[in-house]
Amino acid sequence: MHIFKLAWVHFRIGVLNEVQYRISFFVQLFQSGLGLVTGLFGLALVFSHTNALGGWSRPELLVVMGVHILMGGLIRAMIQPNMERLMGDVQQGTLDYALTKPADSQVLISVREIRIWQTVDIVMGLIVLLVAVVQLKAGIGIWQALAFAAALLMGGLMIYSFWLMITTGAFWVVRIDNVLSLFEGLYQAGRWPIGIYPDWLKTSLTFLVPIAFAVTLPAEALTGRLTEPTTLLGAAALTALLLAVSRWVWRRGLKQYSGASA
Repeated sequence: MHIFKLAWVHFRIGVLNEVQYRISFFVQLFQSGLGLVTGLFGLALVFSHTNALGGWSRPELLVVMGVHILMGGLIRAMIQPNMERLMGDVQQGTLDYALTKPADSQVLISVREIRIWQTVDIVMGLIVLLVAVVQLKAGIGIWQALAFAAALLMGGLMIYSFWLMITTGAFWVVRIDNVLSLFEGLYQAGRWPIGIYPDWLKTSLTFLVPIAFAVTLPAEALTGRLTEPTTLLGAAALTALLLAVSRWVWRRGLKQYSGASA
């Protein structure tokens, strides 16, 4: 409960800060709309030559696109801004302001920066998902809905753990920005089901960068392609492992930090 209270406080502060620049909402709306139109155009182009892509129908690929937009919005609204701020604090020696507060340092650096206008992508992703579900011939059962929610949550936690481990490298490497910028390019590959890629890329997008778990797995759950409960159990185990490893890396990184108060 303490984590949620802390996140809520910073969310309110983030709202107050960003509503001062309301033009940013329209800029974000334009960017998100342009990205959606581009994605739909690519989807239409693919299905002008075939009836299925890797066994995925048009509505099913629309589900993948919706999850991709939704997860991207969550990343850019909550994960990315906090990790970028962490990198800046480590480089400038101003992380002390977070470390000296009476709260768990990892929790604090993970919730203190929220970009409200990025929620446009979250809403747009939900709309795309709703349209896709309507187009699916089979209905959505309770199991599918619960599996989708669980997979989406675990995917978000995996992406968070991945970002935290990479960003914590700033304690050892001065410039880690370029490594993080590679994530955006890799994340774009998640716009399509991981199964359509070559084995080497499929493995990379599953275990090195957990995009398969963040996008394809929730889409499989919602479209009824996820038939083995063991897949979710494996994802849960990997999520717990990544959270534990990221926590360990964070604590190790703090031992390397020397800021203004050092």
